[in-house]
Amino acid sequence: MRASLDAVRFAFQPLYSLHTGGVVALEALARPSKGSAHELLDLARRERRLVEVDVALAANAVRCEAEHQTLLPLHLNLTAYSAAAPDAALDPLLDSLARIGRRPREVVLEIGPPFAQIWPEQLLAGMHRLNRLGFRLALDGLGRGDLPLTLLSSAPVDMVKLDRSVLHRLPGDLSAAAVVESLLHFTARTHTRLVATGLESEAQLLAARKLGVRIAQGNLFTPAGEGLDWTGVITAATPDADDRVTPGPLAAPRVRDFLRPASTLPHTATCEDVRAELADADGPSGIVGVDEDNRPQWSIDRTRFLSSMAGPYGHALHAKRPADRLADPPHVINANAGALELLELVTDADWARTGDDVVVVDDDGCCLGVVLVTEVVRGVAEAKIEEAAALSPLTRLPGSDTMARDVDRRAACREPFVVAWLDVDSFKSVNDTVGFAAGDDLIRALGRTLTDLAGRLKRMTVSHVGGDDFLIACDVDEIATVAGALLDTPWSAEGRPVTVSLATLVCASTSIGSYREASKLLAPLKARAKQVSGSSWVLGRPGSERVEVLRGNGRNPLFEPHGPITATA
Repeated sequence: MRASLDAVRFAFQPLYSLHTGGVVALEALARPSKGSAHELLDLARRERRLVEVDVALAANAVRCEAEHQTLLPLHLNLTAYSAAAPDAALDPLLDSLARIGRRPREVVLEIGPPFAQIWPEQLLAGMHRLNRLGFRLALDGLGRGDLPLTLLSSAPVDMVKLDRSVLHRLPGDLSAAAVVESLLHFTARTHTRLVATGLESEAQLLAARKLGVRIAQGNLFTPAGEGLDWTGVITAATPDADDRVTPGPLAAPRVRDFLRPASTLPHTATCEDVRAELADADGPSGIVGVDEDNRPQWSIDRTRFLSSMAGPYGHALHAKRPADRLADPPHVINANAGALELLELVTDADWARTGDDVVVVDDDGCCLGVVLVTEVVRGVAEAKIEEAAALSPLTRLPGSDTMARDVDRRAACREPFVVAWLDVDSFKSVNDTVGFAAGDDLIRALGRTLTDLAGRLKRMTVSHVGGDDFLIACDVDEIATVAGALLDTPWSAEGRPVTVSLATLVCASTSIGSYREASKLLAPLKARAKQVSGSSWVLGRPGSERVEVLRGNGRNPLFEPHGPITATA
């Protein structure tokens, strides 16, 4: 068995935020050299070593992931047997975390089946112990395993993972959609999160997003059997662009991303009508009074209203009177507004109402639902954390994912645009002669210049893809300004003159299909730019072998360096 454990590899499958498109965590998936992880655990169970092997796999996954320092939350799979085991059983996992400097709160333990063979009280006690150690918990396999509803409702978890056996029936199966909706309602009420697993088609992804799912994973993002397969080297293949769905744009979430059904009553309702609605054991956090056209007229907060009704003579004073006497003007916001706008709306209002539901309306002012301020705060915080994690520590510029999304969007919209690759000539010799610190200063200076350009040119996107390499996408009429700013600047490192190379690809409205295609076409252009002495600028077009040298020694004298560049359809 020890030899079998040593031969286990690990794939690390990403969990994506469907709000921002960013990776929010990695799940470690055991890949034995023979058979499957389930077969390995089944063998361990027959040998009465299930907990030992289960925890050893988790500990090995921690050590494997540590070699790559992703800094993302790590999800580890444990059976319910291991979760219910005595504290000492988890020592190998705790030792691995201590050795690499990871804290338990940076780890999510996904507790999976079988559940039925363990006393619920024993399992709950074990899960509470794991919580006290600092671990965050998730229940895995909902919809496939034997997870009882009593455990679902009482377990101290932050996350519930819905199995693909339900999700694969989306979008056409109404009963599957109803199951997802009910679970989203449950997780919203219990302040947990629902993860859609096993997504394999764009239709499933779109259906899940429309229903309100916020986190997803599956072969749609990383084909089956691939992923980050780490045993000292990264061996995973990257899916072709045509087979890959890029998650939503990396942007601040919008109000409609947090939309929940509103509890409404006619604006003529009485206080007794409201009390009956709120007093229900599953009552809402607030009521919205709407007119005949479904436009919000007033808003009632559950806590303040019930306090008024419960006071001395409260019921006698208010019961038969119009509800608007205990109501407030509604906080109203358009569904397409940004989440930050919503937070500004709430903080500019009465501080006593910062926790009130905010009524979401369409362009005609009709009520679409409500959003909870606490959920928006958490969503914005997650988006900011994901955005910060993607930035280069040197330049504070985003990485290649941002550029991929922008180029794919421009290509899909059939826009004419330019994508460019900038790098420093002989950058290694800069580090070798004047030191790494001087090299870092040079990269920061380039980053600042590109950031300033992006601030002036509203259609320009820039990313720092590593080392001395930067990618740029902009409109065709912006590239001359970009090139002038980059090539006319006398770059230097510790007084040593430095030159740069700029390779540009002018893409007509139908000439390119994806970021991957653009990157392939840019590679030979960059090689050509490197052949030109001095700071250089070369330009090519998809489908043409002609390369125009616009700047640098040996440029085409017939081409005006700063003349207009046009792209035709």
